[in-house]
Amino acid sequence: MSELPTEPESIDLDKPNAARVYDYYLGGNHNFAIDRQMAEEAIRMWPELPLIMQANRAFLRRAVQFCAEQGIRQFLDLGSGIPTVGNVHEVAQVAAPDSRVIYVDTDPVAVAYSKNLLRDNPNATIVRADLRKPDQVLDSPEVAELLDLSRPVALMMVAVLHFVGDEARPNEIVARYREALAPGSFLILSHASADGRPDVAPSHADLYRQRTATPLTMRTRAAVTEFFDGFELIDPGVVTLPLWRPVAAADVAEHPERFTGLAGVGRKP
Repeated sequence: MSELPTEPESIDLDKPNAARVYDYYLGGNHNFAIDRQMAEEAIRMWPELPLIMQANRAFLRRAVQFCAEQGIRQFLDLGSGIPTVGNVHEVAQVAAPDSRVIYVDTDPVAVAYSKNLLRDNPNATIVRADLRKPDQVLDSPEVAELLDLSRPVALMMVAVLHFVGDEARPNEIVARYREALAPGSFLILSHASADGRPDVAPSHADLYRQRTATPLTMRTRAAVTEFFDGFELIDPGVVTLPLWRPVAAADVAEHPERFTGLAGVGRKP
């Protein structure tokens, strides 16, 4: 792992961390041995996992580009994780240099690296906060300084709500953010699902439940679609990751249903 930027809080190395495991799947180097061990165990169980994570990252880039083309210049990325190539601010600010981006995460490694990455970017920053506490996020000084919530925002919940268990009432969390958004705002969301791979997905979820502090909750297409209540789904709706507005037909794998993540974008009327 590359040198960690200074961060006052200690980093828990007793358990794998979901953000750092994800970083490993994407080929990053912001992870520790314990994260790599779990990732390799998961890959032995489900060899396509790195490809699924890459498909999720590609969806993020396409969705940000789409929102930028719709005139969105403000992005709030919840559970943003560790910075890798193709971050939201990189995609958005290439499309529109005046785009403003706020990342939100609780992991000290993600926050430390993001602060280091963004130190010379006046239009992007990170907030260390828990997305399950919308008022904490929305009332933060960083949001007040950088975003104008009276204007449309792209709210991003990419590969994060599956780490919010049903007991935390994730639908209510999404609804609270929706209430704070101006009409014309977008919700960009992807989510783990067992649909398409019922043979291995439950075992993968069990691994997260046993090994990490952030258990994984797989949800069905119907349950993921419910998160878009109050939004108008953009075509093609909630689909597997490669099928959300691919750039070219060649970008879609022969069996897209095996990329079990579900993805969609909705617009607040």
